[in-house]
Formats: sequence, structure tokens, C-alpha cells
Amino acid sequence: MLGMKSGNRARVRRMVCGSAIALMVFGNAAGALAVGQSGDAALEAKVVNGQVYVKASSLVSQLGGQGVYDAKSQTYQYKAGNSVPSIVKKLSPSVVAIIGKVSEGEVDTSDRYNLAHGTGVVLKKDGWIVTNAHVVSGLKHAVVVTSDGKSYTITKQFVDEISDIAIIQINAKNLTPAVFSPSNASVEVGESVVALGTPISFSFRNSATVGVISGLNRSVDSIYKLIQTDAAINPGNSGGPLVNMKGEVVGINSLKYSAVGVENMGFSIPTNTVQYIVNQLMQYGKVKRPTLGFDMEESWSAIVGLPTNEPLTVTRVDSDAAVNAGIKAGDVLYSINGKQVTTMLDINELFKGYMPGQTVKLMMQSGGDLVERKLQLTEQS
Repeated sequence: MLGMKSGNRARVRRMVCGSAIALMVFGNAAGALAVGQSGDAALEAKVVNGQVYVKASSLVSQLGGQGVYDAKSQTYQYKAGNSVPSIVKKLSPSVVAIIGKVSEGEVDTSDRYNLAHGTGVVLKKDGWIVTNAHVVSGLKHAVVVTSDGKSYTITKQFVDEISDIAIIQINAKNLTPAVFSPSNASVEVGESVVALGTPISFSFRNSATVGVISGLNRSVDSIYKLIQTDAAINPGNSGGPLVNMKGEVVGINSLKYSAVGVENMGFSIPTNTVQYIVNQLMQYGKVKRPTLGFDMEESWSAIVGLPTNEPLTVTRVDSDAAVNAGIKAGDVLYSINGKQVTTMLDINELFKGYMPGQTVKLMMQSGGDLVERKLQLTEQS
């Protein structure tokens, strides 16, 4: 605990690049205190015998570095240092490498040097790891290597090809789970990120690259929105973490553009999608995806990526539920339960909050009339 004298206001200062930022401590009659800077979350503090006490670990966490409290000057001397090495050091124990042979028929598996590899992130200390589906699908005799060099075989595996997410379990205890960002709403274009993984060669495991968030909500060979980054993501980085400057995983690296004239365009699956898929795989062993039961076509504007409010057009009705709801080819869909949808991506993102069997209200246009249809969602096969 850091002790500070109680008064009308006790001060904590953060020294960065020669400047001081005052963090004010406010007391109340109950003896509880809030310590915070404008725009920052308050720190919990207490008054004991006239002294204000703040957890040092909490203060360091809020300030994002290391420092020493000077009781005489009542200041907290902050040392910024280089945050990237500290992030790599923090996350490395939570990152694993995965290697094995690919299935017969794709390559000559008799060649012991003909291997495929990727990366994974520790979810739980009892051996559960998240990675990409394309990393482990068809991988034979797979071996997981933890950051301390220990090797394990995979004992359980659940794969979702659609999202490109898989979870595997190894017979290991007391692994270090990564900290995942609680929400992708706080991720911003331009913020710095670090990618960790096993690029190109298995001998390059535990590699780190640095970049920024280049874009959000990208639609690239995925049914869900992706994060775009210019941090170098190479073959073998798949399944590894994209980490913010707080040391939180904001995405699982999945793919990149690879073409002449294209540079530094990698894509990560956001943590909200990762958590949705992981929770489903943990509970059901598969992802129970709801579907409307009819095919749709996006507008020209949506297809080319222009901002649009144009609805989707029904092209074919596949389910009895949709037929019974009165939906037919040529109808257009504006919203689902009051949420406007203009792309299939919008619907897929929305349906992460629904399960098959639930009933939704669809605002549609049919035969020139604006109508509301009630539809029971079916499970995607």
C-alpha cells in the first residue's frame, strides 16, 4: 500500500517527459476515497489513522508503468520506460506454438520436415487454448509448445470453420491465461498494438511485431467484422494475439492480404467474436447459429463498400418457418427487432446475441407494403 497524508486534498503526481499530472484524492465522511484523473477510472483508497492508503499495484495499473512513492513530497514518481518489452514479457507466457503434419492427400507426409505450424493463446490455466480453426484442422500428430519450451499433445479439440476459431486442451496445469479486452468498443484506429506468434519457421516462435490498428469493422473473407492492422502478420502468426498497450488481447490474428503491391494488411478476429465462439464451443462443442431461413442479396452499394441505408432483398426462401411467416422472394428486409440491417455482416453480428428457436420481428416490404413479420429462428446447418 502507498501511504499519503489525509487532508482536503492529497496529491499524487505522474512524471512523464518532464511534466507532472496531478491526481487528486478526495475524502468523505465515511472515510472512503476516490483517486483519479479527469477521464480516468477512480482508484479505491482508504483513510486509516489519518493516512490515505492506495494499493500500489492498482496505482501502477492505472498509470501504466512503474514508479516510487515519495512520502516527503507526497508524490508518485512515475517511470514510463519502454512499454513494448513489458507487454511482450507479460504476454509471452500466455502464447504457445503449435506444430504438426497436415492431412494425407494435401502434401507428402512422409517427409518429416514437411510441417505446418501456428500459434495459440492460453484461455484457462487448466490447459485450454484458443487458436485458428485453419491452424489445427487436418493437423496430425500436433504438438503444443509453451513459452518455457515444454511440449504437449492435444487431448481435446473443438473447431468452428466458419469463424476460423478453435479451442484445444493440453494436459498442463497452472498455465498463465491471457487477459482479453472486455470490449472491442474501446479499440480505436491509430492505437498501437503488438502481434505475438510463430512466423514463417517454428524456430522463430515467440516473435513480436509492432504496429497500429489500421481499421475496424472490416469485411474480409469472414462472416464477422475483423480488425485491420499493419503489425506484421506472417504465415505461422495465425492464432496468435493482437495486444493493446494495456497488455490486453484485442484480437486473434487470422489472415493477411498477400499480393504484389500489397503491404502490411493483416486482420484479426475481435475478442467479442472470439468470446462468443469460445463460449459456444465450451458449452455445446459447436456453434449454434440462428438463421432466418431465407437467402438475401445485398445492394450494389453494400457490395462495393459504400455507406448505404438500402435494404436486403430476399432471393430464395428455404425454411418452412419463413414460408409460414409469409416471406417470399422479392421481399426486402429493413430491420430485425428494431435494428437496421444493410449487409449480411450486420445480421451475423446481430445474431451473436440470439439462439435458434427465438422469435424475432422483421420489418419488411412486401408487394409495395411495409409489413412486420414474426419469425422463429432456425439453426444453421
